[in-house]
Amino acid sequence: MFFPGSRYLAVATCTVTRADGTVVQAVRSPLPGPAAVMGYARHQPGQRLDAIAGRFLGDATTFWRLCDANNSVVPDALAARDLVGIPLGAPVSG
Repeated sequence: MFFPGSRYLAVATCTVTRADGTVVQAVRSPLPGPAAVMGYARHQPGQRLDAIAGRFLGDATTFWRLCDANNSVVPDALAARDLVGIPLGAPVSG
């Protein structure tokens, strides 16, 4: 159901009953945990999170790892910050 590397790949599912009585499977929101960063990158005006992820994580599609490391559920909230924490375990580059 999810592409390889998706943050939702290993997340638990639940059954939800909608207002009209329809029962559907849903994915629980992967809430961020405690921030675990190895350093910070300066976020330039207009710079997209996928560009930062591509540079520091080696894969632009893993921008959600930046969100998790910075306790930001919404990517736009992280994009508004001056500094973006780079998660532990990221390849050393820069």
